Amino acid sequence: MALAASGCVSSPRDMVEVDGVKYDRRASIDPKYRRQRVRYDGVGGSGSIVVDTNDKFLYLVEGGGWATRYGVGVGQAGLSLKGNATVGHKAVWPSWTPTDNMMRRKPRLVQYAGGVPGGPDNPLGARALYLYRGGEDTMFRLHGTNEPWSIGRAMSSGCVRLLNDDIINLYDRAPVGTSVLII
Repeated sequence: MALAASGCVSSPRDMVEVDGVKYDRRASIDPKYRRQRVRYDGVGGSGSIVVDTNDKFLYLVEGGGWATRYGVGVGQAGLSLKGNATVGHKAVWPSWTPTDNMMRRKPRLVQYAGGVPGGPDNPLGARALYLYRGGEDTMFRLHGTNEPWSIGRAMSSGCVRLLNDDIINLYDRAPVGTSVLII
């Protein structure tokens, strides 16, 4: 038996290992990563999205000094998109196919080369906002996750992940064409 992050005793089936690090699937999310409306005096105009990869927050800027702040999981060092992008496409329960680069880094992903259909077991979760530059898909996404314990961590292959409830909220509020800044 292992001691869980929440202080409860967990069984081995409650633990998941990702790239050699063990996480308790039942661990609670730090309250600071829960969606909340906050005072905001950062960059980005009203209606834009700003992702702070260092602090693991995404802001939907509302203007007037306010934003909705979402906790996020971000890419491992060297794997995150940085700079400006635009929401070029959106999807409900999107399918997922690992990129060639992802399969080279993690050969176990080759089993998914044909794609994974959308649904609760899909790594992109309930919704996805596809990030574009110059009209081209960057292959980076703002998406949900079926691994809520990953929020507040830098462990993805580069995409920005949110709790499924949060990506649904963001999806409903951010239309195609929304400006995104990742810092």
